[in-house]
Amino acid sequence: FRNIRRHLPFTVKYRLDHFNIYVDRQSGDMTYFNHADFVFHDTVKRSYDWIESATFRKTPAGWKMNLLHLTAREPVASAPAIRYDTIRYIKDHYDKRVNLFKTEALTQGKIVFLGNSLTEFGDWKALLGDPSAINRGIAGDNTFGVLDRLDEVIAHRPGKLIIEIGVNDIMQGIPVPIIVNNIHTIVERVKAKSPETMIYVISLLPTNDNVKTDYPEIYGKNGVVNDVDQRLRENAGEKSYVYIDLDASVRDKQGKLGANYAMPDGLHLNKAGYAVWIKLLRAKKYL
Repeated sequence: FRNIRRHLPFTVKYRLDHFNIYVDRQSGDMTYFNHADFVFHDTVKRSYDWIESATFRKTPAGWKMNLLHLTAREPVASAPAIRYDTIRYIKDHYDKRVNLFKTEALTQGKIVFLGNSLTEFGDWKALLGDPSAINRGIAGDNTFGVLDRLDEVIAHRPGKLIIEIGVNDIMQGIPVPIIVNNIHTIVERVKAKSPETMIYVISLLPTNDNVKTDYPEIYGKNGVVNDVDQRLRENAGEKSYVYIDLDASVRDKQGKLGANYAMPDGLHLNKAGYAVWIKLLRAKKYL
């Protein structure tokens, strides 16, 4: 809840019912159902259900709660076995960026960088020495968000499209096969509508231990990052994109994001990290 509230303010209403209560002279206990309706940005609603139990004891100062326990209620048989959320982490920022993109002049045949915060925070015009480079990064975005806004990118008929996306999906618990399939769908949609575009897919990057302070939801998930990267690497030929292993260039000996390439949050790249990114693109003659 703390993490969700930081990125996506919400209100919540609880409904408690089906109470079973027992009380004697010195103690008490009860069980009940708790149904919660969360509303994000006044429009997006999510509902959750718990079975809760509590015990109480009588003290000289009065009745005090001794224990409160919550257990998620089992979903109904028709519900999916795996549940995850595709809500954008920073919806206001997502909407602001998408609206900004719509106001920019439509130029075609240029290099476009498409992705999340790692892309948005890159000053690609300066890094490439190319004032025509187009930045289509949105901090907090995931593969679902990219698919939603992909038509605007395709309209530019990029000469080269560099895709970097997926870490926010991992943060949200989206299964690896769905992340990879979404990235493949991005590639397929671009190829179908802009067949002349050269498509490059950047590997997901690991994090280091500093990430657990600001982004605890991604801490300890470098193994998942490796899984996504392996699948993207293996499918590059079949799906007709170029896989770029930036991961290998910024990892330390422990397989974590090297501190010399990372911001203090352990997730984002610093200037040295972006310099490695550009150096790799130039060395492979992708620019």
